[in-house]
Amino acid sequence: MARQILETEQKALEINLNQNIYGTFSEIGAGQEVARYFFQVGAAAGTIAKTMSAYDKIFSDKIYGVEATGRYVCESRLYKMLDHEFDLLQGRLRTERPNSTFFAFADTIAAINYSRTIKGNGWLGLRFQLHPDNEFNELVLHARMLDKNNQLQQQAIGILGVNMIFACFHYHNELDTLVQSLLDGLEGRVKIDMIRLKGTDFQEVDNRLLCLRLVEYGLTDVAMFGADGNSVHPSEFLYKKHLMVVRGSFRPPTLVNLDMIRKSFDQFREEDEVDARKSFLLTEITLDNLRASGGIDDKDFLDRADLLCELDQTVIVSNCEEHHRLIRYLADYKIPTMGIVIGARQLLELMNEKYYQNTDGELLEVFGKLFKKHVRFYVYPAMQEGSEELMTAENLPIPEGVKFLYKHLLDNNQIVNIGKYNPNILHIFSASVLQMINNDVDEWEKMVPRKVADAIKEKCLFGYPSERLEFEY
Repeated sequence: MARQILETEQKALEINLNQNIYGTFSEIGAGQEVARYFFQVGAAAGTIAKTMSAYDKIFSDKIYGVEATGRYVCESRLYKMLDHEFDLLQGRLRTERPNSTFFAFADTIAAINYSRTIKGNGWLGLRFQLHPDNEFNELVLHARMLDKNNQLQQQAIGILGVNMIFACFHYHNELDTLVQSLLDGLEGRVKIDMIRLKGTDFQEVDNRLLCLRLVEYGLTDVAMFGADGNSVHPSEFLYKKHLMVVRGSFRPPTLVNLDMIRKSFDQFREEDEVDARKSFLLTEITLDNLRASGGIDDKDFLDRADLLCELDQTVIVSNCEEHHRLIRYLADYKIPTMGIVIGARQLLELMNEKYYQNTDGELLEVFGKLFKKHVRFYVYPAMQEGSEELMTAENLPIPEGVKFLYKHLLDNNQIVNIGKYNPNILHIFSASVLQMINNDVDEWEKMVPRKVADAIKEKCLFGYPSERLEFEY
């Protein structure tokens, strides 16, 4: 049965009419757009203890403390706001309102400016209780606004804030609905590219799965999580960093994957234009890859995520099958140099696809989107089928009509070979390893990193038989 989508005003009124929900609003940078909805629909006295907007930076610093980075639209600012406001609420009103489930809503927003040098983005958070005697929970989001004027962006923030509060109190037992409802009334106006939900009532929630849901349900094209499994946002660690992205299936990560990651990143960091101290590595799994065997399987995704976390990777989940879409997404973070790691076979597929799906008149435009001046493709070799010859960037059987463009890219070092690879492991393929795990063939353990093998056996990942675990232990 399809979910009934409520109007923003109706959501705000339902919250106001719930006598147990009581809290504060603190908003920086786009007025008090969220609180305004609750005031306008009436009965706000039953919900709102306080609203404020510490718009002046000196006032803001006096209340919440100084930001070491000097930035105000950032994750740490949001958490300082939530800490301060929720602690005040508990300290001042808990005795007087013993039956209330408290909340503190906060946002720090940079809406689009007159000259449009700021596109519009911000952090929104809700610290809330579902039961008066319980510890708090938290929902934190990062949003990118797509409207082209300031007033519309402010309105969108107001709607998003109402959606957040309503979802936390009404959809906390339906996480898929909670995620999808965040964009109620906002289709085409907002992207949500980071979500983090945690707390006493959400201890079983895996935020990596919420990252997947953001991408799967179209709230964003890109979401990320760190090696600790927590959701992260690129604005907090990628700005002006030299970045390398390794794309793969990682089903499971093999010795080849690890060699590809390490050797390509070492080579990238040695490039003249790269400052190794300001370099960062990401591994990426695309929705297209997750759907390769049919629909998206949550356990399959989490198995891959577990193993990449074991290898201390920061992971992108994306809907960017086409490389240029990922490049475009990351452009906002002023990446000076970007490396994309790709296997030789995948590069050949890419060249064939671009050639055969585009007319001659479009080729330059298509390649121009993909091979930006600051982007370089690093190619990991592969064994030729039925031959001992290696397939490298230099000897790919490129279609005749695109050879002149391809040679130009080679000559300008926009496509380069990964030099110091391990030739002794090129016979290893993830599909074969996966089949061995499923068929209980021990040989697979020699084909993956030690950490990966241990995690597969300990957690029974990718179909590793649980009865073997009982026998081994």
